[in-house]
Amino acid sequence: MKTLCDIYRSAREEEMYLYVDKREGTRRVPEKLLELFGELKHLVTLVLTPERKLARAEAARVLSEIRERGYYLQMPPAADSEMSAVAAQNSKLQR
Repeated sequence: MKTLCDIYRSAREEEMYLYVDKREGTRRVPEKLLELFGELKHLVTLVLTPERKLARAEAARVLSEIRERGYYLQMPPAADSEMSAVAAQNSKLQR
C-alpha cells in the first residue's frame, strides 16, 4: 500500500521527525506531543511504500503506525529522557 507522507523535523530536537499521512495532516497527533515537538518544520513529502528504504526506520512499521495512530515519531538516536517518556506515554494513550 502506498501512502503520501509529510515528514516534519522538530525545531527543538535534532534528528527528531514526525511522519503523517498528507491527507490527514497532524489532526490525529496528540496535542501534548505537538507541544513538546515544537514548531513543525516541513522537510519533505514522499510516497511511502513498505519496500522503501529509510535511513533509521522500517517503512512497513512507519506505515502501520500512521494507519493505527495517525503518525510515526522517529526519535533521535540518543533521545533525552523527557522526550522518551512522552513517546512512551503517547504509545500507551493510543492503545
